[in-house]
Amino acid sequence: MDAAAWVREKLGFEPDGAQERVLVSGSVRGILNCTRQWGKSTIAAAKAVHQAYTGEESLTLVASPSGRQSAELVRKAEEFAKRLGIRTKGDGQNEISLEFANGARIVGLPENETTIRGFSSVALLLIDEASRVSDDVYRAIRPMLAVSEGGLWLMSTPCGKRGFFYEAWEHGGREWTRVRVTAEECPRISRAYLEEERNVLGDLWFRQEYLCEFVDSVNGIFDRDLIEAAMRDEVKPLVIR
Repeated sequence: MDAAAWVREKLGFEPDGAQERVLVSGSVRGILNCTRQWGKSTIAAAKAVHQAYTGEESLTLVASPSGRQSAELVRKAEEFAKRLGIRTKGDGQNEISLEFANGARIVGLPENETTIRGFSSVALLLIDEASRVSDDVYRAIRPMLAVSEGGLWLMSTPCGKRGFFYEAWEHGGREWTRVRVTAEECPRISRAYLEEERNVLGDLWFRQEYLCEFVDSVNGIFDRDLIEAAMRDEVKPLVIR
């Protein structure tokens, strides 16, 4: 049974086409670039519970811009666990955590680079709202996958042309599986609501929040694409003697 079929049968959740693609992807590296209110946290929670249920003594880590957001995703995972008839508990070591009877754990992390180190043998690392997570935190948690060679999924709506989420999406290479879902492709968001949001938010914010575009900050003087296009590796640096 693949993960999507398992989610349907065990959790009673019916994923749409894009959600199913995220669930069944066998990619070790994945990026989900999606509209607001698409359900990325729900899919992340379902992936975490599937990993914990099927992976005895496995460790799934959830990172986000804050401990509160990590706790919300872990809470959704707990609700899914209840549908399995499983009574979870904290792991006794981490404030935001679930431990299953098979020894598998789901642990939520705060965004604090100095306090999240120390985890190892991570089977699955989920970074929610990745475009808002700092590069320092990203650099601190990636080495946790070094020995286990576990899976890494970045999930977010864009937030400008900056940070590891943007870099991985635009320049990360073929090792990343990329899934993009705009609001126009989401059956749960009406066209009338989107038109209202476009009028209220303006074109720039609407394109970022609902059309999944990496747009330049309104405070920037020059467009980042123009700056990158002007850069040349073959130009020798000016040396002042």
